[in-house]
Amino acid sequence: MQRMTAPAEWRCSAAELTPGRTTKFRLECRGRGVEGFVVNHDGEYHAYVNRCPHVGTPLDLWPNEFFAEDGRTFICSTHGALYEPATGYCTAGPCAGDSLTRLPLRREGDILVVTCP
Repeated sequence: MQRMTAPAEWRCSAAELTPGRTTKFRLECRGRGVEGFVVNHDGEYHAYVNRCPHVGTPLDLWPNEFFAEDGRTFICSTHGALYEPATGYCTAGPCAGDSLTRLPLRREGDILVVTCP
């Protein structure tokens, strides 16, 4: 039986990720599956591992729902920690002072490319 693996890089059209939107993906990094997400925050793109630094759970309770009600911060569905979308820095909650793990992101024309760290 052949095992399906995620790619070592993920690509999408930047035009499809309008400001204030996020999208999830999976990468295969050094033999381990990594779930991540990209956000378009004020016209700039950032990619993070979808894992709270406090206990390692995914941030989104519902698929691809990362923003708090204010629409300006990410919220961890497990303990309510708040994160800045542009930096991944935790500003409130049990992991205050920690940060989400960034993933390398580059632009190739209109294509966003996220790779393993």
